[in-house]
Order: sequence, then structure tokens, then C-alpha cells
Amino acid sequence: MTRPKKQEQEDASEEVTEVATGVLRAQLPINLPGLGHVNCYILEDERGITVIDPGLPGDDSWDALTLRLKSAGYKPENIHTVIVTHSHFDHFGGAERIREVSRADILTHENFRNAFNSRELLENEDSSDLDPNSEEAQQRVIERIFSERLPWGSQRTMPPKKEIERFKQMGRFNSSWFKTPTPTVEVRDDETIFLARREWIAVHTPGHTNDHLCLWDPENGIMFSGDHVLPTITPHIGGISPEKDPLAKFFESLHKMTNYEGVSIALPAHGQPFVDLGARALEIVEHHEERLDTIRKTAQNLPDGTVTEFMKALFRERSWGDMAESETYAHLEHLRELGELRKTESEGISRYSAENTL
Repeated sequence: MTRPKKQEQEDASEEVTEVATGVLRAQLPINLPGLGHVNCYILEDERGITVIDPGLPGDDSWDALTLRLKSAGYKPENIHTVIVTHSHFDHFGGAERIREVSRADILTHENFRNAFNSRELLENEDSSDLDPNSEEAQQRVIERIFSERLPWGSQRTMPPKKEIERFKQMGRFNSSWFKTPTPTVEVRDDETIFLARREWIAVHTPGHTNDHLCLWDPENGIMFSGDHVLPTITPHIGGISPEKDPLAKFFESLHKMTNYEGVSIALPAHGQPFVDLGARALEIVEHHEERLDTIRKTAQNLPDGTVTEFMKALFRERSWGDMAESETYAHLEHLRELGELRKTESEGISRYSAENTL
């Protein structure tokens, strides 16, 4: 039986539509787990246009962006500012190419980073020297990525050969894919930004990533929610973060959404615009609270459980893998910070036990 697609999984529409006062939406295609498009928003002013989240790196996304802009009467050279909501490929991928074409500013939160920066992945290798057409160079990147252990001790899961070949064709293992844009404008929480003839308030919302940025237009009641609050799926909360307890930060940021009065529409990075932002944020909190309860119950019967073992209690088998383990790790560490679990290390593997069973 085929399950109906969530909004965020739907294929990208080729139409450019006005989704709020003075805001156009262009959907760009992506082919990532659980996602079929990214919403790139366009705002016009006397200087040209600002775009928010210009999609993946690579020619396919660039061609789609160019065509969408053309249908709206613009071209990449008209872009004076790129806003990147957070440091994931499908949001920042087109930023540097836009800057090369139009000398646009790139605006991010001051914490902006790329967790998959090629300099971190390759260490002693200069990623700029990688030939994207070199099988040998791409294979080195693949081996480097998947030879590393995750922070909780698990080995990274090697994707199926078919998937690796698809990634190679997309250029996912060459230097351009890993190239992190360098922000020219960095903002802090509650800072005012003047764009598209209006004032926007920067809203720092760590959780999905530590550098996640939402934008709030109090005059028109518009909130760009990025990946922080999505309409029908729960954003991934990863355990690989500079934060000691990323889930606690996520909860704090989700509750923050209930403080904004007068939100008439939320514009997410995936899926359709929605209303009642605060209620949706609390639904996401409830989802994660239920997962914490599942871990609490599991820990009573699983002394010294590994992240992988807890993951299998939290997720259906079709979702097992690195992302599920990372989210499980975030929940385990949250309970450890609360004093409900104890962590031990054995041969590089993290194990968790309920404190009341010791």
C-alpha cells in the first residue's frame, strides 16, 4: 500500500506564485530523503530582488532557479541579497554561484557553519583540487566520509551502490558540493533587517541546526519559518551539534514561536504556507516528548543500550540509518542532561542506562 505523500515530499512546481504580500515562491527540485522540493522565496525592491534559500548546488537546481526567475520577469543578475536560513546543502547550495553572477550579499545568522565542510571532511586534502570528473578523487571523498565513526561510536552507513552512483552524477562528492558560502552579512537574534521596502526581525531558532534563522515581518504578519517549523513533517533534530543539548535548544526555539502575536502566515522551506504557527510548533514539541517517553520505557528493559538499539525502538525499520541514529542520540543526551540516563563508553561505543536501574 502506497502512503500518500506529505507536503514536503511533493515534486517541485514550475509555477511561481505570490504566497503573501510582496512575496513570490519558486519551488526548486531536490531529491533527498523525505523531500521533493525547497521553497525559494523572492522579494522585490528598488535595488532588484532578494532570494531566500536558493536550493542545491549543481546545474539542475541552477537551471530551475533561472527558469523560475525568468517566468517572474527576473534573472540571476537582479539578485542583490541571498538569505540562507541554515547550513544545509539544499538551502545554501546556489548562494556562491549567485554571488559570482551578481555580487550579491549573502546574509546568515552569525553562527552559520557547514557541518559537512570539505575542509573538515578531507583534512589534509585541498578540496579545490578535486576534479569532479575524476573517479579516483570522488572515491577518496566517499571513503573518507564513510570511514569515520559517528560521535556515539557507530560506523557511518555506506549508501547502496546505486545511490552512490546517483550522488556522483549530481556532483555530490566533488568540491563544489561541499563549498560553504562565506556570509557577507551576519545577523544576531532580534536584529532588524531592511529588505524589500520593509523591516524584518531576525529570529535565531537553534535546534534543527545551531545557526537556523527565521525572519519575522510584524507589520504584515509574515514569518519565514525555514526548516524550524514545517507543516506536515517533523524537522530532523541531529545529535551532531556544537550545542551540548541540541534538543533542549530546539524545545526552547519551538516555544519561542508561540510568543509572536499576529502571525497571519508562516512560509516554510518545504511544503505549503500555513497558519497557526504556534500550534504547529507545540505539535512538534509533543512529538519529541513522546519520543522521550519511548526511550524512558525502553531504558527500563535495556541496560547499557547502544544508540543503535534505542533507535530501533524509536523508528520504523525503513527509517533506520545515520539520520535516525543522530536524532536518537540527541534524545538520549537530553535525558542524560536531565539526569535520567547515565552514559558509559566501551571500546568507543556509547551506552545508556536508566539511572534508577543502577
